[in-house]
Amino acid sequence: MTGQTGQGKKPRPGHRKVAQWTRDYERLPGIPDEFIAQDGTPREVWTRFFEAFGMLAPADVERRFGSADRHLREAGVTYRAPGDIADRIWPLSHVPLLIGETEWQQISAAVSQRAQLLEMVLTDLYGDAKLVAEGALPAAAIAGSAEYLRSVCGVQPPGGRYLNVYAADLGRGPDGRWWVLGDRTQAPSGMGYALENRLVLSRAFTDLYKSMNIERVAPFFEAFRDSLRASADRDEPRVGLLTPGPFSETYFEHATLARYLGFLLVEGEDLAVSGDRIHIRTVAGLKRLDVLLRRVDSNSLDPLELDASSQLGVPGLIDVVRKNGVVVANMPGSGVAEARALLGFLPSLSEKLLGEKLKMPHIATWWCGQKAAREEVLSRLDDFAIEGAYGYAVPGFPGRGTILTAELSASERDRLKDAIHKRGIDYVGQEVVQLSTTPVWDNGRLTPRPFVLRVFAAATPDGWTVMPGGFCRIAEQLDARAVSMGAGARAADVWVVADKAVAASTLLPAVDTVKIRRIAGWVPSRAADNLFWLGRYLERAESTLRLVRALSVPQRDPGQSALGTQQTVERIQRMLITWGATSLTARSQPAKISAQALQSEDNFGSALSLVRAAQRTATSLRERLSPDAWQVITEMAERLAYEVEDDEGVVSAAELTLQELASFAGLAQENMNRAAGWRFLEMGRRAERAINTTRFARQFAYDEASSDDLDVLLTLVDCQITYRSRYLVGPLLAPVRDLVVLDPYNPRSVAFQVSALNDHIANLPALKENGLLERPQRLAVALQSSLTTGEAGSLHTKSLFAFEQDLLTLADSIGSHYFPQGTSATRPEKLTGLA
Repeated sequence: MTGQTGQGKKPRPGHRKVAQWTRDYERLPGIPDEFIAQDGTPREVWTRFFEAFGMLAPADVERRFGSADRHLREAGVTYRAPGDIADRIWPLSHVPLLIGETEWQQISAAVSQRAQLLEMVLTDLYGDAKLVAEGALPAAAIAGSAEYLRSVCGVQPPGGRYLNVYAADLGRGPDGRWWVLGDRTQAPSGMGYALENRLVLSRAFTDLYKSMNIERVAPFFEAFRDSLRASADRDEPRVGLLTPGPFSETYFEHATLARYLGFLLVEGEDLAVSGDRIHIRTVAGLKRLDVLLRRVDSNSLDPLELDASSQLGVPGLIDVVRKNGVVVANMPGSGVAEARALLGFLPSLSEKLLGEKLKMPHIATWWCGQKAAREEVLSRLDDFAIEGAYGYAVPGFPGRGTILTAELSASERDRLKDAIHKRGIDYVGQEVVQLSTTPVWDNGRLTPRPFVLRVFAAATPDGWTVMPGGFCRIAEQLDARAVSMGAGARAADVWVVADKAVAASTLLPAVDTVKIRRIAGWVPSRAADNLFWLGRYLERAESTLRLVRALSVPQRDPGQSALGTQQTVERIQRMLITWGATSLTARSQPAKISAQALQSEDNFGSALSLVRAAQRTATSLRERLSPDAWQVITEMAERLAYEVEDDEGVVSAAELTLQELASFAGLAQENMNRAAGWRFLEMGRRAERAINTTRFARQFAYDEASSDDLDVLLTLVDCQITYRSRYLVGPLLAPVRDLVVLDPYNPRSVAFQVSALNDHIANLPALKENGLLERPQRLAVALQSSLTTGEAGSLHTKSLFAFEQDLLTLADSIGSHYFPQGTSATRPEKLTGLA
């Protein structure tokens, strides 16, 4: 079936391209499709889209597709499929899923109704439990779920709701109507990716996006944000988004949501319980947290009352909830409403609690915990898909989320039947459903692929607000019965097409409603720790790259003194070995030392390893780094991973990476707000630069240093021009030591770094209010005094070593003081700092 516009109508502009793209497009037998309606004709909303799309030149189409892909790569939009140990670039389909306004209104009403029904069910289950007492729900259907938390029974949810956000997975049923495939009440994922999908595709096709009258998603996020804030018990609440951390499959989404909504991104170790409240550990002490939007499963939230092995949660959190000390969205225990065991009871519960039928059907489900349903499933086993009643995996079949009994071996079939007989409570039988399909762009033409649409609803004081759009996952396999973001799957933006022009909207509030503020708030200790180490890793990488460049350039310059050059080269090689940039065995192969120090994956001190360490650290700071800063780090890692073939390639890669490091430093200086986060990034850079500069001075400005050694030192610390402008003689020991170590006006000197560290530390909050200098400032002041009063003629190798040790002690002191671990992190002296 091709995308025809109807007989007797004059072809519109772009119709020829549309015909070419769709000439082989056919609905799969018996499967509903988004482009081709049940009657075999294209849906009007798709016809509008393709005719507008067809106005673009083929080269322009490919350019825009390339622009979208490049943005995803450069911005580092990533995810992890189950079992992955490395991030994947987000696989965005170039063609959105389109839904007309009238159809969307029906979807929105049905999703809102379902969200309200599940809210009422949860309220009863954890409250009066009348549904069980009256026989509307079997007790076993609830108690069998690990998500039913006894510890929160009878607890009134702070903020008044169990569900602050709800999501439903939808697909078209065989009759062409939308059906619910599953409910998401635990911690629904996908909102952040839906937002990113919209940003990427609307930028790639700006004119097309505007001309199609696409409903904006910003009002939904605004309503969701404002509702969470309103649920707190003070006017200016602090809201945190609790993430499992950077190894989570959807960590990028957590960072995106936190940045977009203006929430703090926190991990369990960032939080501490004191009294009846939850606090965030910040570099200024403990600060009260009012609302926690969680992306951690309920059972992992509190190791004291739930899963004792969890390291993702906060000890004592459930007790704080019990005392109404923090709003947790969604309420712990809300995941019980995802159980497939409940599906068969929802139609009757809707009539009982809401007084109306469900507006959208779901997959016909038989819970095998009831005798009649169990016998029905066993008598027609080949007609059902068997799934776990409470979780993803089917009990007894690890890793399998859906079992089609017709595809089982005889022994597996017998084992499944025996398991259902013995413990039917753990299984459900569901009608076998083939997913509906949507067009995807594949090598210049359109082809149908199965998809699942996730629609989000947010609870607000005025009722449920549904995001106009959602999160669409598309499978590559034509016979897919479920879609997860694993290998081969892709995502698509979802465009709800209005009949009239749509007003532009933004998450930014009106100017006259905003309270002016210039400081964003104190940074959590973990984030400050990561910023500090990000600065240190990048500075270490720069020092290693300067050594690599210094080692490679003289080898190509036959005009230098052979004796001096050889002694200097050996010193550089020893430093690279000591720093872990290259191996001891590489000394017998000098030609390989530079390449190994540049891009060895096995040596922890190589430039590649250090940049990758910085990249991993930056991953934990996604909500705090600009896309440009992230892009620079990504490009450095990619450049250093590209194998070089000779000395020319080594020098070129080192110089280009040094330029990118300078670009990152410039972005940090010019674009980051001068708040605590920027200070810790700067402190990391300054501390590491001071340490490495002292090491350079100790190695190349030792007491008997040659002019070759001193010349290399000036190159390593980028001071050749400065030295030559001051002195009309070649490198001499005392002037070089003064310039590199003691000169407070030289931005590369040790003294300059220590002075900057003193300024940063002085601007950070005091954690003990006793009027005394705290240890980091005390060490920094003493070190600056020694450098200020020092004289170049009195410096020697031992004093340089002493400076190096003092700098290492200062760096360690900053870490132990501002990023404490364990019980010391509670900082009881600052518990009154609740603002």
